[in-house]
Amino acid sequence: MKDRSRDASWGYSSPLKRLLHRLSRNRTWLVVVLSMISVFSLTSVGILIFEHRLNEGFRSLGDVIWWTIVTASTVGYGDKVPETTGGRVVAILVIVFGVLAASIVTGRIASWLVEWKIKEGSGLATQRKLTKHLVICGWKNEMPGFLTGILKVNRKLTSEDIVLVSTVEPAAIENLRSVPELHNIGFVRGDHVDEAVLHRANIKRAAKVLILADSSVAGTAQEVDARTVMTAMTIKSISKDIYTCVELIDSKFERYLQSVHCDEIFLSRQHNRLLLANASAASGVSHVVRDLLDMEQNCLVTREFPAKFVGDTFSSLSQYFMEAERSILIGLLENTGNIFQRKREALRMAQRTPDLSRLVANLQEVKKLQGNHPVFNPGPDYEIKQYARAILIQT
Repeated sequence: MKDRSRDASWGYSSPLKRLLHRLSRNRTWLVVVLSMISVFSLTSVGILIFEHRLNEGFRSLGDVIWWTIVTASTVGYGDKVPETTGGRVVAILVIVFGVLAASIVTGRIASWLVEWKIKEGSGLATQRKLTKHLVICGWKNEMPGFLTGILKVNRKLTSEDIVLVSTVEPAAIENLRSVPELHNIGFVRGDHVDEAVLHRANIKRAAKVLILADSSVAGTAQEVDARTVMTAMTIKSISKDIYTCVELIDSKFERYLQSVHCDEIFLSRQHNRLLLANASAASGVSHVVRDLLDMEQNCLVTREFPAKFVGDTFSSLSQYFMEAERSILIGLLENTGNIFQRKREALRMAQRTPDLSRLVANLQEVKKLQGNHPVFNPGPDYEIKQYARAILIQT
């Protein structure tokens, strides 16, 4: 479990805070509390009237309130006892009310908790309080291993920061939650193509969205990809600032995702094809890629670097990482972050030139801008640009 102070990348809402928030939204509790205050006030006044002059134990309002609370809770210390007939009648009423109030409150809490648990388990609850969380749309057959892999790569992420949106049965989610690391994972049951379902996952306040090629829905590869693209377009229509990663089976739909500024597109079939082709040539590339991407070793990483290196050379940055971390700089990942924001900022910068011919050239460069564009071994004098990350091999 990570530090609760958290960073800006991921939101956190503790179970206790969420519980208190849900209790505060339930109007029944307001009625119960007001009723208890009213009855306590009336009985306290009654005891004060009957016992004030005759009983040494009820000389002040504080004495009366203490006795009322102790008696209503059926604790009964016996330090203060009514002596008049009227006082004893009031005491009987306080005891009866205390037992009834305890039964009502306990019953309401139990009923509410059961209802809440059923809603959460069946995916009908709305994730209102989560912010800066990760939303995963779709399902994979190897989901437990896939999700634990996400937690290993994202060290500052916990299962409480993940919300699954899928049409799978609640039993599948219960099996998923049986894994200790995934015990508190959120679930919204429904079709992720539906905008209303996405809003239940609080998509607008999410930090990142991962859209999978959904294996839980029957259909051809093209039908699965079509649903994936529809989901991505719906999410980007809600907010263009959400960082969106999309898995496609085939590359035919890639241009549609690029048109809505998806930040990362993973072509699973093409990836597998390239690895198999290299394996057939006995090049050993498949082993290299497997070891570099191994989540336990965490060899291949991208890393932010100090802002002072922007405008500096590749060789200077390479020397910095070698001396500071003994890591090998193999390239730069340029235009990182949300590509829509990068293009919007680049467009503002491009329009500042008074030279019309240069303006046209600048606008063309903005159009060609690629998000998360890798540049490998660019040369020692290559200038480090803003919004770049270092591509490192950790030793």
